[in-house]
Amino acid sequence: MIVQEIIGNKSDYPIDGLERDLLELEWYETTKRIQRKKTVKGMEIAIRFVKEGQRLRQGDILYIDTEKVVLVHILPCEAIVIIPDTLLEMGTVCYEIGNKHMPLFIQDNKVMMPFEMPMFRWLEASGYRPEKQIVQLFHLLKSNVEPHGHSGNTSLFTKILNLAAAKE
Repeated sequence: MIVQEIIGNKSDYPIDGLERDLLELEWYETTKRIQRKKTVKGMEIAIRFVKEGQRLRQGDILYIDTEKVVLVHILPCEAIVIIPDTLLEMGTVCYEIGNKHMPLFIQDNKVMMPFEMPMFRWLEASGYRPEKQIVQLFHLLKSNVEPHGHSGNTSLFTKILNLAAAKE
């Protein structure tokens, strides 16, 4: 089965009475334009999105017929979760994480990102109260800036992260 576009989402589409099959994806796979996967029940799916910027979301319908529907299911993962007390703290922590070109999610008034011990330690040292939790990361903030180093080489922050990670 080749999927070139998302049919809809289960929240706006009548799928009652249909057999449900899940295409399980890691959070970082939701932005890939081309991939080949198998559903939980073994159906082969090839995703080939033509348009840039298409993103799979929880509950997206990739296939539907009179008997069956294939839905996207984003798998839970280890994440850093911060619950800001104020709007200023929300903006500051988002700026700090974004300035390091790390993926950022905002869900239920929480700031989340995939877990990395060096970033967790940095957030703690900076006075935030990060928690390590197992969550589904749904709402990746779309950025107009592609990850990059400012000097053309590996960034200083990346070097620091690599050094800190070596201590684990």
